[in-house]
Amino acid sequence: MKKTAAKKTTARKPSSKKAAPSTRAPKSIATSDRAAAKQIDAKIKELGDWRGETLARVRALIHDAVPKVVEEVKWGGVPVFEQDGIICTGETYKAVVKLTFAKGAALKDPKNLFNSSLEGNVRRALDIRQGEKINEAALKALIREAAELNSSGKTVKKK
Repeated sequence: MKKTAAKKTTARKPSSKKAAPSTRAPKSIATSDRAAAKQIDAKIKELGDWRGETLARVRALIHDAVPKVVEEVKWGGVPVFEQDGIICTGETYKAVVKLTFAKGAALKDPKNLFNSSLEGNVRRALDIRQGEKINEAALKALIREAAELNSSGKTVKKK
């Protein structure tokens, strides 16, 4: 009987660096959405700063909250996340990454995430500035609620 030598393993040092969010499209994206996903990947890479990192992070949260979300690119390059209608857009500006919820005025926002477009009759937005921490659990709940509202078929009446 042959003896096999045990493989020597070396312990890894714990990294003090925080893992950077992936800029690649989530694996859950259907093949038909690949062109839009590639455009969003390119936009994130092109930004190359905190805005790209933030957009990549919220994109991942959107996919966590609504695994069957469809990605589109509209209006000159704006990422749009849909399920039975628009859930939200992911716009990038010099000072903010803006998530605009198409039917935001109809959503409960118990954690007061919405901080922009509050005067709108239908839309509401969340502006994320450099260095701001995202309440991920609350954001995912808001995203799920928006998707459920779209799936319900209910229309949002202007206030």
